[in-house]
Amino acid sequence: VQLQAFGGGLVQPGGSLRLSCAASGRTFNRYRMAWFRQAPGKEREFLAAIERSGGNTWYKDSVKGRFTISRDNAKNTVYLQMNSLKPEDTAVYYCAGDSAIILSSLRDSKAYNYWGQGTQVTVSS
Repeated sequence: VQLQAFGGGLVQPGGSLRLSCAASGRTFNRYRMAWFRQAPGKEREFLAAIERSGGNTWYKDSVKGRFTISRDNAKNTVYLQMNSLKPEDTAVYYCAGDSAIILSSLRDSKAYNYWGQGTQVTVSS
């Protein structure tokens, strides 16, 4: 599967953005999907993951309640709705997916075999 992330941009503190990640192929519904981000000089960090059916989701504690992951398997797309954005949310955001990843590895970037190219999110006034 090939992934393409888009939707980033410049937003003021307190604002919102919705990121999208479009997948190629006809097996998207076999992939658990996730969003990560990486700020300059920092390691890539897990943000959220979603089950193949969309029935279960998992979040990093610091974004719970502000970020929402969702997916539309008919459109081969996973989304990340980000609200109440803060300057510390500034980073490059990546989508990732894998058909074989186990639940205990969802938060581990090394466990994903497929990545989008990243989209820059800048939160600044």
